[in-house]
Amino acid sequence: MWQSIKNIYHLFVAVAACVWYGFPGRKLTIIGVTGTDGKTTTASLIYHILKTNGYPVSLVSTVSAVIHGKSYDTGFHVTNPAPFALQRFLAKAVKMGDKYLVLEVTSHGIDQKRVWGIPFALAVLTNISHEHLDYHKTYEKYVATKTRLLNMAKKAIINQDDVSYALVQKYLTNKHVLLYSSDMSQDIIIPKHFLGTYNAYNAYAAFLVCKELGLTNRQIENAMQSFIFPKGRGEIVYKNDFTVMVDFAHTPHSFGVLLPALKKQTKGRLIHVFGSAGLRDETKRPMMGKVASEYDDVVILTSEDPRSEKPEDIIDAIEKGMKKKKGLEVMQIVDRKKAIEKAISMARKGDFVVATGKAHEQSMNYGKGEESWDEFEVIQNALKRRS
Repeated sequence: MWQSIKNIYHLFVAVAACVWYGFPGRKLTIIGVTGTDGKTTTASLIYHILKTNGYPVSLVSTVSAVIHGKSYDTGFHVTNPAPFALQRFLAKAVKMGDKYLVLEVTSHGIDQKRVWGIPFALAVLTNISHEHLDYHKTYEKYVATKTRLLNMAKKAIINQDDVSYALVQKYLTNKHVLLYSSDMSQDIIIPKHFLGTYNAYNAYAAFLVCKELGLTNRQIENAMQSFIFPKGRGEIVYKNDFTVMVDFAHTPHSFGVLLPALKKQTKGRLIHVFGSAGLRDETKRPMMGKVASEYDDVVILTSEDPRSEKPEDIIDAIEKGMKKKKGLEVMQIVDRKKAIEKAISMARKGDFVVATGKAHEQSMNYGKGEESWDEFEVIQNALKRRS
């Protein structure tokens, strides 16, 4: 109830922002990308394909904004930028002569009217899994919120293989819908560096968008070959006797697609460092633990922005969901820096170390506000100590 009242205020702010900047979105072909997992990669891939093929395009994602080739920081722990910041980016793209803009859209951004007044030509839905129920309360309400973006667009592009598809259809009123699925593996050649089925689905979504915008199969496939994944998305930061990867996976679904792919390519042990955010969806914690226990050999449970919650309580909730498996080693190290150092120090030849949940984020919240955090720097320092 209170959130609905607050959203009325958010709507007034969004309207004011659009009026102030003169509705710049009307001068752009805007592609919106939403979903629980994969939206940053998919949005970045669409941008890359269009840019590589000479399209004048900008990008606004939860990692950063790239307006006419220049990058801008979008802050800590962001969803969509606030309306005035978002409209400012759109206005700048128009001023610089860009004609297309790829916008990553979150459920909070949709519900809080931050994208009001933006005319979406295309809207992509990657998937909808268990996340943000602290805010949306039920999975059905979460799906309904995500589907609003599809209904706002002239044409919607949806993952038919996703578990949410049947429920999405319930709320879908957009008559112009394109579907993608694993059947598309016959239509497009996925580059070898696109690891896992999850990245194949991201490629299928980007493929359909770019086909709709006039590109050929060859143009799309050639551009994909040079795509560099966004910071902290399956990013290998060390590869020698053992491997270290940083990934943003922080949901049961993302664990379910990432960890099997890593397990297949790991000759030794899969060592996994992760936690779960405080004051956020509590119900996903044991679910994440369950998936981790199915694929990991060593789990180091640690902090991931516990905020005012006790990190030990969050860690315990994750561990309660874990299945008992012969050989599975589980540790609890609240200090994330020490947890990563432990993972690096114990790695042996053939092992694969993956730290998930923080990735590109530049701050950590242990309950005393945002503190500076750099996952990559922590890992590099741990590697130096090991050597």
